[in-house]
Amino acid sequence: MKSLVEQQKINFKHLAMRVFDADRLVLSQSTPYQVIAEFKQTRVRFYASENKRYREPLVFTAPLAINMDIYDLYPYRSLIKHFQESGFDVYLIDWGKLTYKNYQVNFLSFIDKFIPRCIEAIQKHSKSEKISLHGWSMAGIFVTLYTARHKPNAVKNLIVLGSPIDSYASGYIGRLYKTLAYVTTRNPVIKDYIYNRLPKLMIHSPGFLNSLGFKLLDPKGWIDGNIQLLKNLDNLKLVQEDATLSHFLNNMIDYPGGINQDMLFNVWMQNPLKNGAITLKNKTIELKNIECSLLVGAGKSDQLVTSEAAFPLTQLTNSQDVTFTLIPGGHLGLMSSQNSSIEFWPTLTTWLTERSTPIKR
Repeated sequence: MKSLVEQQKINFKHLAMRVFDADRLVLSQSTPYQVIAEFKQTRVRFYASENKRYREPLVFTAPLAINMDIYDLYPYRSLIKHFQESGFDVYLIDWGKLTYKNYQVNFLSFIDKFIPRCIEAIQKHSKSEKISLHGWSMAGIFVTLYTARHKPNAVKNLIVLGSPIDSYASGYIGRLYKTLAYVTTRNPVIKDYIYNRLPKLMIHSPGFLNSLGFKLLDPKGWIDGNIQLLKNLDNLKLVQEDATLSHFLNNMIDYPGGINQDMLFNVWMQNPLKNGAITLKNKTIELKNIECSLLVGAGKSDQLVTSEAAFPLTQLTNSQDVTFTLIPGGHLGLMSSQNSSIEFWPTLTTWLTERSTPIKR
């Protein structure tokens, strides 16, 4: 057994590493990959399965603001590695670092240009016409609207997690947006300014504000995490995990003004998706056009997008194969928590294997 002095030395060493040399502790993005397509700041990553058993690859479409850590968080708890080992080739669409120069980028930029281009590159590289398409948070809206608008033959299975379809049903955040919408509709001048005349540069949000916003979604969890770190400084693995998660949260990327305008005003405030359609730049997209297999998920403790906000998608498409599931964790935890990896990842794997084409040996 270590003496008290020895224990204090270890604690001090780990604390010093965590404060002054945190980057060396970061464990994320350790899985090797190949970039198979690149345009502007976007890159399509390819993670080959050493034991490929299914023809259709799994394509992760990242939301904006986040970095790619969340998909490959720890070597021993990696969403990408889990599906590699389950027999799927994995692709990850990484949108790169958007800046103020990209303020004009909006939802249609992704739905009509970026996602189709990435999927075309993936089809060519994988030699598979069909794919399974995964979107979390804002990316869930992207892939839903892409599939509804273009009705692509490519999408065999669609996975949408933590995405607001009935935004007003999303707890206190939903009630806030409902109130804001009510106020703006009562004043035509304000409504016209917000929806038509507000300069996009004014609503561009830099990465550090997005990082702060993520932490404010769960301040108790953030405080509890720091308390746990101080109580367990002798545990190097826990110190590394804390540094890794902090690296993810502290290195968020900008939201372009055009994206904020669509997400905040067209999705959250107007809440059109609840009724099965949305109009963007005079282009109406109807969710009933989705006919592929569909899995919708929501975090059990998600305060940003509650299960009540995510569930309506299951009732608005023409898919004959719809599954809804609750996932352990909040908005971030549903993707990366230990409980999610234990309970949900195997469920998603089973769902995918039952809907994918086995490769004959």
